[in-house]
This record gives sequence, C-alpha cells and structure tokens, in this order.
Amino acid sequence: MELIDEARGLHDTLVNWRHALHREPEIGLDLPRTQEKVLEAIDGLGFEVSTGTDTTSVTAVLRGEAGAPAAEGSRPVVLLRADMDALPVQEQTGAEFTSRIDGTMHACGHDLHTSMLLGAATLLADNRHKLAGDVVFMFQPGEEGFDGASVMVREGVLDAAGRRADAAFGLHVFSSTAPHGQFVTRPGVMMSASDGLFVTVRGAGGHGSAPHAAKDPVTVAAEMVLALQTMVTRQFDMFDPCVVTVGRLAAGTKRNVIPDTAEFDATIRTFSGANRERMQTAIPRLLEGIAHAHGLDVDVRYAAEYPLTVTDQAETEFAESAIAELFGRAGGRHARLAQPLSGSEDFSRVLAEVPGSFIGLSAVPAGVDHRTSAFNHSPFATFDDGVLTDGAALYAQLALAKTAELAAHRALRAHRALPAH
Repeated sequence: MELIDEARGLHDTLVNWRHALHREPEIGLDLPRTQEKVLEAIDGLGFEVSTGTDTTSVTAVLRGEAGAPAAEGSRPVVLLRADMDALPVQEQTGAEFTSRIDGTMHACGHDLHTSMLLGAATLLADNRHKLAGDVVFMFQPGEEGFDGASVMVREGVLDAAGRRADAAFGLHVFSSTAPHGQFVTRPGVMMSASDGLFVTVRGAGGHGSAPHAAKDPVTVAAEMVLALQTMVTRQFDMFDPCVVTVGRLAAGTKRNVIPDTAEFDATIRTFSGANRERMQTAIPRLLEGIAHAHGLDVDVRYAAEYPLTVTDQAETEFAESAIAELFGRAGGRHARLAQPLSGSEDFSRVLAEVPGSFIGLSAVPAGVDHRTSAFNHSPFATFDDGVLTDGAALYAQLALAKTAELAAHRALRAHRALPAH
C-alpha cells in the first residue's frame, strides 16, 4: 500500500501532465511538443535518456541500486511502454481541457498512458534503492497506424539498458467495455492481427443510360464488398473468427456517369496465424475471380500490418499478482477477458521479442454505464483522471516486483553453480 500512497501523492501532477498532453495532441511519428513535455517531466531524475532518429520517441533507462553488485550486462531488465500519439478526430467531449488542435484528439487515451508512465518514472526514481535491476521506459509515437513500436525496436529500445529486456509490460485504458477502475488481462492471444486491403476495380466508363456499352466498376465493386462477407462465413471456421470491414468506398463524379474505376479499402482482423496467412491468398483469389467474371480488371494490394498481440502466460499471471498485491483480490478490480479483443496493437512487436503482458484498465468515469459509454476513438470518448494514480502505481509495482524476482532467480542459480565443499 505504500506505493499506492506515493502514487496518490502525485495525483495533481499526473492530472496536470495529462491535461497538458490532451490540449496539444499530435499525430503519427513526429510529436515534437509531446516529446518536449516528456523530456521536461523526467529531467533531473537521473535517467539515461535517448531520443529516436526516425521518430520523436523517448527512451529512458533507470539503474536500480538494490541488491548485490552485479557484473555489467547481467542485471535484470524490465521494459515499460506507453504510446503517445493522438487521432485525427474532432473532439466533442466539452472537457475544460479539450484539444486546442483542430481535428486532432487524444481519443484513445494515450495521454493517460504517457502520464501514468511518467508517474511510474517518478515513483521508481524515488525508490531506486529498492529496485533490483534496470528499467527501460519506452515512450512511443505512432501507435495509431504508423507502427512506431517497430521503429523503436529497430532503433534498439529492447537493448537500451545494455542487454535484452527480460520482461515487458504495457497498459491501455478504455472509455467503455469494463466497469470503472477494473484491470483486465488475458494470457495468450489478447488482440487480433490487423491487415489492410486496398482495391481498385478497373472498367470502362460511359453514359449511365447505357451501361451495356460500358464496363461498370461500381456494381462489380459492390458485389465484391458483399462477397467478402460471404467468404468469411463460408470459408473460415466460426470458432476461429475473422473480421473484414470495408471502411472506404469511392467511385464516380456524377449520378449519370459510369466511371472508369471504383475503389474500396478494408480492415482485416484475424485471431490466428493460420487464418491471417489464408486471408492473404483467399481475398485476392475471390476479388480477381469476380472481376474476371464480369470482364473487368482489379488491382488488389494486401498490406500486412500489426501481428497478433500474444501475452506470455507466466508474465500475465505475474501482472495479475501485482494487481492483487496493490488493489486486493476482492472488489472487482481485476477480470480476465473471456475472448480476445478485435482491436490491434503494435506493442505486439515488443511481445514478439520479449515475454510480457498487456493490461487493460477501464477509465470509464465513475457512475457511468460502461456498456453504453462512448468507446475509444469516438469524439465523445471520456477518460477519468481518477485512474492515473492506479496506472502509475501498477507500472512501478511491475518493475519493482519483476526485477526482484529475476534477481532472486539469478542469485539462486549462481548459488547452485558454486562447487560443493
């Protein structure tokens, strides 16, 4: 409970950080104002700080001081991640600290993630004498479709402490789905893979009154959109679900003109590697078949994006024990997800390299029905500042407890390796 009390002492600071970030949201890989705020917040705390080359990321390493001295490169390392970017959404919440940037909003709660990780950085800097290893703080731009995690991995964030991280943890808040203040976890597949589909149907334009004299790409594109839904239900097992959603459909300039081309884009979500691989052949085959049946051509681009977010069983159980240690096992503060989430995450890039877990936290305002509140990415999405201290405390607890556990395991192995007398 001491760590919780320390986190609560930071409440006003966390809120100020969050509101400052929320007022000035930035999109993509280039977040100069956000980076500046993060660097200012950790200045003077004794971190080894580096910034990205291809993105405005911040990587900060804290060296713990607990335990017996260890050889360089042999101390436990835990990575904690927060994403920092916003979305191209016009805010409609009416909050006092509403976005000042037209058409840009922290509609997914990344301002909370960043503030909570800054809080954890402060807590751990104050408790470095208890920290039995090193902590890498990963402040990441470009989660919302820009694959910023991949950039940071390429630039060496996983080895920033001098050796590969032993475990990695991330938090994500929700403005819906779960009751206020509840943490959610899931071992194994937690979130879907995400891929993009970009289609151009090529026909021959003509007069709307004489479609037989043209090759209409609009009706063929419409047939393709519907056929994709039938394909999902007829070619893929319902117990290994897939989602294909066409989010953009464009063609023509006037109601009586048949255009030369029609375009549509779709997002594809899968929950297994096998189905993800099948989609990459099944979709082009289907669309090319429809186009050829009508005597048209089609360009199909299938873009692999984020892989499955797969959490480690042991590290997820460890995170659950940290939640129980801080908040107790009663009171509904933790639940396991019965099914994976259909959203996707580039933290999957980190979890593919380092065992770890991804933890959800409901920031639904107290007294609001989580079943009807606006979900993440909505211009009406509202996140409660009250969870900031809980998130900061959990980040810090994960680092303290995991480095202590790893250090104890290493000491035991070293003792067993000593020659018998």
